[in-house]
Amino acid sequence: MANKLLKYNDQYLSEQRTYIYDGKNPPVDFFAINSFDFKGNSEKKCIEVTKLDDGGITIETIYFIGVDWLTNEQPIYIEPKLNDKAANTNYLQMLISALQHPELAEHTSKLYDINFEKETIAIEQEQDLLTPLLVIHFLSIVKEIVRKGLKKSYYKVENNLFGRIKGKVMVGQTIKQNHFKNKPLNTYCNYDEFGLNGLENRLLKKALVFVQRYLQSIKNLEAGKYAEQTFGYIMPAFDFISDEANINDIKHTKTNAFYKEYKDALHLAKLILKRFGYNINNTQEDTIQTPPFWIDMSKLFELYVLGLLKDRFGDKVSYHDYIKGNELDYLLNCTENGKVYKMVIDAKYKKKYKNSGMAGYDIEDIRQVSGYARLKKVQKHLFDDLEANKLVDCLIIYPNQEIKRDTLIGEDLFRQQLEPNDFAGFFKISVSLPVIGKE
Repeated sequence: MANKLLKYNDQYLSEQRTYIYDGKNPPVDFFAINSFDFKGNSEKKCIEVTKLDDGGITIETIYFIGVDWLTNEQPIYIEPKLNDKAANTNYLQMLISALQHPELAEHTSKLYDINFEKETIAIEQEQDLLTPLLVIHFLSIVKEIVRKGLKKSYYKVENNLFGRIKGKVMVGQTIKQNHFKNKPLNTYCNYDEFGLNGLENRLLKKALVFVQRYLQSIKNLEAGKYAEQTFGYIMPAFDFISDEANINDIKHTKTNAFYKEYKDALHLAKLILKRFGYNINNTQEDTIQTPPFWIDMSKLFELYVLGLLKDRFGDKVSYHDYIKGNELDYLLNCTENGKVYKMVIDAKYKKKYKNSGMAGYDIEDIRQVSGYARLKKVQKHLFDDLEANKLVDCLIIYPNQEIKRDTLIGEDLFRQQLEPNDFAGFFKISVSLPVIGKE
């Protein structure tokens, strides 16, 4: 019998919550609880578990959604945060919005962590947060590959040639299939051919066949529509490509500057095939076995905001510049309709910024972003001349579902100064996240 996912008051645990179990009836033994490091980073916890004095525990679910083993016998499921009684955060639509800019696809692999080493966990199809994300990510990258044109390569071909020899003669096959059947002019040969039917394209085609069977299982209407349209754009390019491919045959992929998308696409193809256990019938099961996984919602929000910034400013906004060990979210250097935007911008996936006064910010965030603005390389990037005490404006973008703002186009980024007005040149603005209705 499958283990039941941990619940609290008959509800599945959701992100950004703290759940308290007293010592009378804690759900698990504290000392049996596993560690939950995201991508092996001990400083980035998917959930935090603390032991109480009375023997109970608290489970803090921070900014991650997913499913994992709380202990070796008790699975835990964290669903997207409930915004209100009628709707949940539409995390797939957030991803699709960001992927309208193809260059963002290379950052999407940082969103999730999958552990194929652990035992799988039984969940319902509608609880599967991972597979739709993998499919959307995979289709978006393959779409860019098709837009550029599929890569040609050399691949081995076996053919029974008539009246000629090419490459290496396959003596055994020739004797068995031709000489014994009185076909003396035929010869089985193994030779290299240059074309589209290479191993890499065949592996992509194999994953696409699995994806095709899975598409009808995507319950999210917007994501399903996007997936169907993208698949329809992609598939004609693979009409004459075989789906016969052994995943173990591709161990290393040579990176080509023009075909750089192949590396991520092949990695995702392998993940999708592995996720379905290499069995296409598993694409349509109501109850599925999933490997433990986590999705970083703060990172997804970061990419979502980047997409909104690029919608308005294009390449005037840069992402994740590394300066002396500091990783900035965004730098904006733009003049628009006479207004100058030279800003350090940071995305904060925190609800508190919708408050007013001192309750509307985190002082550590202010120190962090202000520190970025004081870096000389940042000032040199934003200004032609490097003068002392040059003020760089700072902006924090945060989520707020109470104000419906799903675009930054036309918005005055200087409109809302941080309160109280103790910080010069420091501003904040909210964006609303897409939601999906609860049935």
